[in-house]
Amino acid sequence: MAVLTEPRDAIVIAGGGIAGLSLALALKQALGSGFSIVVADPALAAAARADNRAYAVAAAAQAMLRALGIWDGIAATAQPMTEMIVSDSRSGDVVRPVFLTFDGEVEPRQPFAHMIGSAALIAALTGACRTAGVVMRDEGVRRFESGDAGVTVTLSGGEELPARLLVAADGARSKLREQAGIGWVGWDYGQSGLVATIGHERPHGGRAVEHFLPSGPFAILPLSDGGRFGHRSSIVWTERAANLPALLSLDDDDMLAEIERRFGLELGEIALESPVSAHPLGFGVARRFVGERLALLGDAAHLIHPIAGQGLNLGLKDVAALAETIVDAARLGLDPGTADVLEGYERARRFDTVAMGAVTDGLNRLFSNDVTPIRLARDLGLGLIDRLPGLKRFFIREAAGVSGAPPRLMKGEVL
Repeated sequence: MAVLTEPRDAIVIAGGGIAGLSLALALKQALGSGFSIVVADPALAAAARADNRAYAVAAAAQAMLRALGIWDGIAATAQPMTEMIVSDSRSGDVVRPVFLTFDGEVEPRQPFAHMIGSAALIAALTGACRTAGVVMRDEGVRRFESGDAGVTVTLSGGEELPARLLVAADGARSKLREQAGIGWVGWDYGQSGLVATIGHERPHGGRAVEHFLPSGPFAILPLSDGGRFGHRSSIVWTERAANLPALLSLDDDDMLAEIERRFGLELGEIALESPVSAHPLGFGVARRFVGERLALLGDAAHLIHPIAGQGLNLGLKDVAALAETIVDAARLGLDPGTADVLEGYERARRFDTVAMGAVTDGLNRLFSNDVTPIRLARDLGLGLIDRLPGLKRFFIREAAGVSGAPPRLMKGEVL
């Protein structure tokens, strides 16, 4: 193994999204002045990034954010999930039978997830990174050249940064993954996820709802109070891509009517609190998670369907595993960019990522159709699961990220 010989070394993270910023903060807090941690992303130039998406932050990811000192500052805007119900119906059905319910606690008084807005989370992470001393560059990474001694990262403005390691957190269409020659196995679902914040008259009580409809799942996810009616939820509406142009051409009143058909009347009158945005859905996984002096993080390594709400949490597991790998190596005086160190990260994340991808792919294919025999079989299966408390508890612990042996940050331990 290569040993560090310079008193100060650099790690460059290409991508200032939630995963990239979380890794930067974890590394800076653990390694201090011994390492320069650089985040490079053109989006950092924006004072505030407009994003109407909200994420289900699982219990293990919440523990990590608390260990990083982030959670207390955003807890007031986070909405705990106290219950989840699953129904299977058509959008025109008057009655939507509930086939499966989950208690939202993974442990007493510990919700398995909290809903929090993307913009609030990114703002908190950005502020914490700046305070900790992370170098924030509002430029992209144009290219890199790796060798035994390190990696030279060229920013979009032409400046060259020598580093021990480059982390590609630049999304599912990662240019850095492509430059490294790392293959990608994936496919498009022919679906898009329509996302919006909805105001409603009645309180949601922390309940999350997943309606399985023929074109895909329609999720109603509880948000903290606010808005026109005092109560809000986020919707993630999966729709066939062929229907998208007609839907996105609707005016606000007609769009709201389409949402109401799927949303239902249980929470009273509803209103749009944000524009509806569309995000193409697909599956993909990189053939390798590491290259020479390169580690893939988050969507650059994998992309899954949002049907189980695990995309962000999968990326934060990457963060926890990579941070632990880098910090442990650096504290032993080893070079964290060498192949033998990075292979530990790949071993830690490969199986979990492929397994979660297979689960979400299978669920989407099972529920995004209107074939009567399949509907009957899946509804029978949901009903059986609902009658098996032990199996339901297993699923909740898996969704919360607390089963098995998670990385130390995911257990709330400081690196």
